[in-house]
Amino acid sequence: MATAVQGRPEGERDGAEGEPGDGRAEVRSAAVFWRYWGASTVSGVGDAVTGVALPLLAVLVLHASAFQVSLITAASYAAWIVIGLPAGVLVHRLPLRGTQVAMDLVRAVAVASVPVAAAFGALSLAQLIAVALVVGLASVVFDVGTSTFLPSIVGKDELTARNSLTSGTRAATQLGGPSLGGVLVQVLGAAASVVVDAVSYVLSAALMASLPRVGHPAQEGPRRGMGEMIREGWRYVVRHPVIGPCAADATAVNFVCGGLMALTPVFLVRTLDAPPALVGLLIATEGIGTLAGAALTPRIAARLGTGRALRWAAVAAPCFAVLLPLSGHAAGLAVFALGNAGFAAAVVVTSIVTRTYRQTATPPELLPRVMATVRFISWGAIPFGALTAGTAAALCGDRASLALLAALSLISPAVLLASPVRRMRDLT
Repeated sequence: MATAVQGRPEGERDGAEGEPGDGRAEVRSAAVFWRYWGASTVSGVGDAVTGVALPLLAVLVLHASAFQVSLITAASYAAWIVIGLPAGVLVHRLPLRGTQVAMDLVRAVAVASVPVAAAFGALSLAQLIAVALVVGLASVVFDVGTSTFLPSIVGKDELTARNSLTSGTRAATQLGGPSLGGVLVQVLGAAASVVVDAVSYVLSAALMASLPRVGHPAQEGPRRGMGEMIREGWRYVVRHPVIGPCAADATAVNFVCGGLMALTPVFLVRTLDAPPALVGLLIATEGIGTLAGAALTPRIAARLGTGRALRWAAVAAPCFAVLLPLSGHAAGLAVFALGNAGFAAAVVVTSIVTRTYRQTATPPELLPRVMATVRFISWGAIPFGALTAGTAAALCGDRASLALLAALSLISPAVLLASPVRRMRDLT
């Protein structure tokens, strides 16, 4: 994606933020950002491959039901419920770079256990759920750290463009990763294809280790307890007139996304009879939508204002979500592709706009905890969405469950239109 990056020349310091010889020029250099970007990208490719491989492994090898597949998806995101809030304090207290490297290595070991167990004929659904949970726990800390790391190496005037670039890159990995995953599953088998993800985490760890140390604001006075620090971040989010409603909106969206992640592989394989390679291509249409949305977000936000862009995207998402349960065989698969891409494009616009606002509006000493709180609230909805969709599919079928998710996607625009955001041209 070719996103124009506006702002200071490479390596220029932020005036009062950096004094000569303090290393700030190194921290803010373009080379540092690109190494950061490279680590995230390499890891994202592996994630996208495994996002297809694990559900297909459960469906094709272990003959799992829709509800059992939903347990894998739920385990991946249940970690946000378990340690989502403490993660913000941990990121605040621990060395940021070292923590990122450690989380990459933990995920590499967990994922590598899948092909090893498969080689010995010992693979089970319980192991897949456990691996998804361990990877999820490490990803919680890693993702909070990543959101905190970016404002430390990029100036405020560049954040929207850099967030768009990272979201666009994530879209590209979602575009190519599932396609690659589907082909690898068909050629090598689902278990062997997971090796790609383990290798990606190791490469990401190596790139993260090459980044400069980024310190947190010095804490004045005695060290405060974790509970007090968590409550401070929580109060800031829920009482904020903009961040609070945006977090509620993200929660509604992610509930639907969790359901879609659990249902999509089962729906495509068992209802629409799509082969694994085609499943990967259809899931990859999400990446097309995300890529388009990420590329257009800076232009949309500049033209409409960030507040209006957020509202329009929230209204557009349900219009595309309704296409998913209407899809069918053969040419009807194009309806699924359109709905999947359009929904993803609308969601990524809201994600970039609200994430950039949080990064710029939140005091630096609160940022890790605010990011963790928002992720805890919003991403904590994903496992519940997955389990709800899996249960609904078991009771009334995959297509009816998709229709239920499309109806629930209307909650997102309703939340924003009932908040102060409805009157804002820009989020200020």
